[in-house]
Amino acid sequence: MMTSYPKRIICMTEETTEALYLMGESDRIVGISGYTVRPAIARKEKPKISAFTSAKIDKILALEPELVLGFSDMQADIAAELIRAGVEVHIFNQRSIDEIFRMLLTLGSLIGEPQKAQDLIAQLSQNIAEVKVIAENFDKQPKVYFEEWYDPLICGIQWVSELIEIAGGSDIMADQAHYSLGKDRIIADPTTVIERNPDIIIGSWCGRKFRPEKVAERAGWQAINAVQQQQLFEIKSADILQPGPACLSDGVNELSNIFKQWVLAK
Repeated sequence: MMTSYPKRIICMTEETTEALYLMGESDRIVGISGYTVRPAIARKEKPKISAFTSAKIDKILALEPELVLGFSDMQADIAAELIRAGVEVHIFNQRSIDEIFRMLLTLGSLIGEPQKAQDLIAQLSQNIAEVKVIAENFDKQPKVYFEEWYDPLICGIQWVSELIEIAGGSDIMADQAHYSLGKDRIIADPTTVIERNPDIIIGSWCGRKFRPEKVAERAGWQAINAVQQQQLFEIKSADILQPGPACLSDGVNELSNIFKQWVLAK
């Protein structure tokens, strides 16, 4: 008996869209998140049917999806409404590098293409291995503060913290990175960052432009090494805050380049 796999898929977040394109399975996608920027062609080719916490349920149903893919508890209400309408829904919840790889494996299984998922994982793993080799040659390890939001201050999530370590840095807020919810990664006392004195500050403000000059103006932050040495950088949220192929390719590569330049300048 031949197994039938879904041919009409809606991706309510960017990482599954990018993964399906990279697997050569973009023809299955019939709708995407309006926040999708990777790959750029997806915005031109696919209908935009959702934000992150809201979706156009009628438009989703009109597309007659065989599978809808989402991410985290933030999309639970959308998922529940679609399930009540008889739609098959899978909600991923990856928060670490291992969980991102597991998500890709599951995605490959859901579409009946496990080998394509394995090939993508091998490609991303090779990139990570090459970044590790570069980091092993560093004679110094920069202390890094990664800021996901500025009001209130929110530090980076687990996969970002792990990528910082892989790229040769030391995440000064690693003790909070394992919390999956942003509210649990709020830095209650900004003097914590001053005391931990990062050599590099990286901002990725969830789709908003990072303003290094505003960071440098914060009370007491002029004492921080990164501010004194003008080591403040932006990595676009689409490149590092997407828990999928982006952070394991462009995201970690950007971290590596920033840290390499810092080491070479010492």
